[in-house]
Amino acid sequence: MKNKHNPEQMRDALFQVEQISEDFTFNDRVAQVFDDMLDRSVPCYQEVIRAISRILDNLLQQEDRVVDLGCATGTTLFQLSSLLNDKHLQFLGVDNSSAMLDKAKLKAELFSKQNQLHFLCADITTTDHPDTAAFLLNYTLQFIRPLNRASFLRRIFANLRPGGVLILSEKIISHHSSINRSYIDIYHQFKKERGYSELEIAKKREALENVLIPCSLDENRQLLQKAGFIEVEPFFQWFNFVSLLAVKPKP
Repeated sequence: MKNKHNPEQMRDALFQVEQISEDFTFNDRVAQVFDDMLDRSVPCYQEVIRAISRILDNLLQQEDRVVDLGCATGTTLFQLSSLLNDKHLQFLGVDNSSAMLDKAKLKAELFSKQNQLHFLCADITTTDHPDTAAFLLNYTLQFIRPLNRASFLRRIFANLRPGGVLILSEKIISHHSSINRSYIDIYHQFKKERGYSELEIAKKREALENVLIPCSLDENRQLLQKAGFIEVEPFFQWFNFVSLLAVKPKP
């Protein structure tokens, strides 16, 4: 079924049936509806991308390289390439889901962006991209096992050029239980307003329970600082969703 707001997108109906018990994975079924899932599940997604474009426009140089780790279908990179067209940046998307990258590569062909946008199927936690100007981690770190996050962020820090930036967007938790519960309720209401049923919300939460493991804002900030980033600041927050900018010090 097509998304009525965007007829080019397949509407996310993965959790409309009751008998779904497996953990969430980025397979072919998810890839088909992923863009709609983003639009309807991530609050202020477009606003965050526009904010990222302003940061990159301010801090990056002409023809710099931007690497999106966990790029999925390439939606963020396609939008940034349009918003920052005059900067002639080179974009690389890395993901371990071939189904997601098939969609991303098809978009690049359809919009004639093969010379500007490139995609690599690889494990984002082990690949190296030295002298990168900016790394993007949009709602990706939360899917990496907590024990592996510190070493992963250290690898990113090592691959950034001095003065380079990491932009991290994450779903977060609050360690104040009443606030955390309130934020979750507000987020569920947001999803209902975007057309998801109570059943879909419950089934997706069950599927993500052992896969998406969020930290608090302070815990994410501490991870970034321990990786070597000194300047770490949030630039956007919507209840239990936050985006942070981390800058690698210059010598």
